[in-house]
Amino acid sequence: MVMNKDNFLNRVRLRHIQCFVAVAQEQNLGKAAERLNLSQPAVSKTLVELEEMADTILVERGRFGARLTPDGELLLSHCVSVLDALEAAQRSLARGFSGSQESVSVGALPTVAPDLLPTALADFRTQYPQARLQVQVATNNLLLEKLKAGEVDLAVGRMADPQMMVGISFEFLYAEPLVAAVRTGHPLLAQGSAPLLADVVAHPLVISASGTVPRHNTESYFKERGMHLPDHYLETLAVSVARLVVLQSDAVWFTPAGAVRDDLQRGLLSALPLSFEGTEEPVGLLYRSEAPLNAPGQSLIRILRNTNRRKEGARNSALS
Repeated sequence: MVMNKDNFLNRVRLRHIQCFVAVAQEQNLGKAAERLNLSQPAVSKTLVELEEMADTILVERGRFGARLTPDGELLLSHCVSVLDALEAAQRSLARGFSGSQESVSVGALPTVAPDLLPTALADFRTQYPQARLQVQVATNNLLLEKLKAGEVDLAVGRMADPQMMVGISFEFLYAEPLVAAVRTGHPLLAQGSAPLLADVVAHPLVISASGTVPRHNTESYFKERGMHLPDHYLETLAVSVARLVVLQSDAVWFTPAGAVRDDLQRGLLSALPLSFEGTEEPVGLLYRSEAPLNAPGQSLIRILRNTNRRKEGARNSALS
């Protein structure tokens, strides 16, 4: 992005930033106009003004809606930081007059949320009993979009392609392998040794949704062993649905270990003695690089780090 710095700083106004962020979040000029209580021509005009100041195209418009260009992605994180700072200032002033609540919104992968969040959020509540908490569970790509758009303050997720990580910091927590989980008492556990993959696929399978890292790793696991996923699988992002299906049937659930760690420790589920070496994927904290978190958000980051350290021993023993 090349721009006249003085021209941009002297001319850009809050309405330009608010309009740009609304378009980025809604990915549609009409929806952004409704959100801002403006006409669509007014939104389009404001966006053109911002692009003229920035001396670059920020949003591609077309029948598909409105999508950010690479320059638009670069600018978005800074615009969100500006709005975050203004909102933080507003909250601080409001607390001075009315003692209003602090709030934190955290995003998490569906397979990670059951492992880290319950303990961390309970610890957080003891420190901030009056804080408003929101948890959003989504795929990794959607979590990154929500972070950039300011819809969540931080997330527990995975690394992504470099172009998707612009403006986002990743702090490694742990590496998570796949497991094949079954109910305690499953016929495959009665063999006394590792079952053949051909025997495993004779049972219904539960796998992650297409386009996710766990799904890719599951497909690769089969392919490396000269097999393909059978047609009779249940595909879902809903950990709660997958869990109940496996508890109530002879289905085999190929999932990241975090989704079933608690059930493995409680003896409700068991991991088939299969080798999943090489399926490990890094899990970490995601947050906007240049958007300072409020005090509760910073505390939640520290609590998640401590929770992760406490759980490391449990991770090693649960699958041994």
